[in-house]
Amino acid sequence: MRSIVWLCCLAASAAAQPIIPVGPDAYRLWERWPYQRIGARAYLRSTYDRSGGNERADASHFLYQEADDFNVTLDVQSPGVLYFVRYNHWHGSPWHYEVDHKDHIVQESSTTDPLHPANGSSFLPERLFPKPLAWTWAETKGADLSWVPIGFSQSFRMAYSRTFYGTGYYIYHQFVDGAKLSRPIASWDGATPPDDDVLALVSRAGSDLAPAGTGGIREQSGRIQLAANRTISVWTDAHGPSMIRALEFSVPRDQAPAFSKARLRVTWDGRGSASIDAPVSLFYGAGILYNRDNREYLVKSFPMVVRYGPDRVHLSCYFPMPFFRSARVELIGAGVPVADVEWKVRSGPYRDPANYVGYFHATYRDHPTPEPGKDLVLLDTTRTEGGGDWSGSFVGTSFIFSHDAVLNTLEGDPRFFFDDSSTPQAQGTGTEEWGGGGDYWGGENMTLPFAGHPTGAKNAQTAISEEDKIESAYRFLLADLMPFGKNARIQLEHGGLDESTQHYQTVTYWYGLPAPALVRTDELIVGDETSERQHRYRSPDASAPYEISSRYEWGPDTLQGREIYPAETDRGRTTRTASEFILRIDPRNLGVMLRRKLDYSFPNQRAEVFVAGAKSGQPEWKPAGVWYLAGSNTCVFSSPGEELGATQHVVQTSNRRFRDDEFLLPLALTQGRKTIRVRVKFTPVSTPLYPGYPLPELAWSEMRYTAYSFVMPKFRLKGSRGLGVD
Repeated sequence: MRSIVWLCCLAASAAAQPIIPVGPDAYRLWERWPYQRIGARAYLRSTYDRSGGNERADASHFLYQEADDFNVTLDVQSPGVLYFVRYNHWHGSPWHYEVDHKDHIVQESSTTDPLHPANGSSFLPERLFPKPLAWTWAETKGADLSWVPIGFSQSFRMAYSRTFYGTGYYIYHQFVDGAKLSRPIASWDGATPPDDDVLALVSRAGSDLAPAGTGGIREQSGRIQLAANRTISVWTDAHGPSMIRALEFSVPRDQAPAFSKARLRVTWDGRGSASIDAPVSLFYGAGILYNRDNREYLVKSFPMVVRYGPDRVHLSCYFPMPFFRSARVELIGAGVPVADVEWKVRSGPYRDPANYVGYFHATYRDHPTPEPGKDLVLLDTTRTEGGGDWSGSFVGTSFIFSHDAVLNTLEGDPRFFFDDSSTPQAQGTGTEEWGGGGDYWGGENMTLPFAGHPTGAKNAQTAISEEDKIESAYRFLLADLMPFGKNARIQLEHGGLDESTQHYQTVTYWYGLPAPALVRTDELIVGDETSERQHRYRSPDASAPYEISSRYEWGPDTLQGREIYPAETDRGRTTRTASEFILRIDPRNLGVMLRRKLDYSFPNQRAEVFVAGAKSGQPEWKPAGVWYLAGSNTCVFSSPGEELGATQHVVQTSNRRFRDDEFLLPLALTQGRKTIRVRVKFTPVSTPLYPGYPLPELAWSEMRYTAYSFVMPKFRLKGSRGLGVD
């Protein structure tokens, strides 16, 4: 009876959609981690080497320099929220946070005397960047990190006052106008500190965060003996729609190293493949349960905890994990038996429709011999659990990057691709930066709510055992999680040029439902006569179609004389006025995303976008916003040889001209329509690369326009009746 009622609720609410927690709500509504973010997009930008190499450790590559003390690394137009920033120590400070055209100065307390950095340094103003949302190098062992949400209603720019070792990466979200946000986006005023309840919540990292004893919460526990190379069922549940809120194990301290190698396997709703299938220690955020200096916490993060008590090691997971019919938790013994394993599972009812959330996944990959020149693929949802389309969110990684205490492999950059994009929507500056550190954490260990380096010695010479050589890190995403609607590919460069031979092992955490929330509905191929005619493409002042032989921003072009990524050829046009065209969309849409393939050699491409109905006659254009892509394949590099060195103006042009870029159309202009007419009006931005540098040719480049419609996923369990597809 309960399942019938639930399916009826699913049908009745098919047109509804879950809210997207925004700003401080992205923390306080953390139990909504599994929920779909329909109409939200995440981007990670950084100071990476545009050539695909590792110049100056991916530091000091600027979009442009407005002044010697205003070196721009991030330039965004249209509303959004900056959720995370990472700098290397105090380098670059003071930083400009220009919110909606108002400049705010943010700095680090070491700024006034950077040659003698301050012990116990902090962000300034300190009350605006307090712990546990902001940390400096003293705690992180090498980086300044901030998870303080910075909202903007029109635009945001970040600029560095100094350029020595000016490395950084930044994660921000943008949303369909009309998406179901938990609150309106509020512009950061540079005066209001983070909410006390958010600080108190994140401060609880390392403690029991899950609800207990109320609202139908039930807890079961037990004790098992884990035999070598045997599978044992730990816990099963078939109560119907439920959500695991805590999954805990503990073992005697002397059994912990052996328990590290056991595997945790969790299967949802009788699916053909387990969604969690990973070594126990790596699943819980540590490469190995080895505690060289007898710390209480090996991992003291928000969703994962590894705590050493007097007699036992306690492992806790607080990622919410929904399922709809059943769940099965198993342990698989390694080569050594483990005695006296205690377990505990806390769960409660799940009351929302099935298509509101995704199953929790921990996808394990072993990379014993990385391929030279090619990134490690940590996750490719098109090849996971039967492949096909998946919608959900990428929420973190736990990874071993060396078994030999070799740290220079950390020069490898993260590169994440979502929803068919050939350009990484996340391009970082290095692996230790991704893990919240800098300069390889100075070889030290650290653990924070969302990032850490829990295991591994400074080098092989100082390691006190073979276990001490196992280097691992973790990075969890909450406010800064990365939604996807169709597919996700998570990649990690091994070494600065994909040349490292270190043995990696990785776990990728993600929520996913085997149904799309983003549907490709149409594509205009600019320069193709047939496609232009079918899409009623019109741009009277556009150039004739021209060919480009170039590349996307992937890894190195060549390695040791071997070409890795050969150039490809495509064609398109440029315009200096406007283009119009029609595109088919899904009338059930909850907003539409336009993706444009372009020639990135034209800098700071900006256009005003308008939408009208596609019927013949005089269109009634409605403004849809500003489409802006800062920078180009030419950047300015400034790497003075000392902390207080003068800003430099070294112009660098990469051979990567192809780029995919996105624009979100407002819901009010797309919902209920099968076809829309789009007008893109070029509005040039006359910003030189640096003052006095000649202004290059300005134009709007267009090679392809692809329409994707946001929709609620169609999902049902096999054998059930209701909306959706199996």
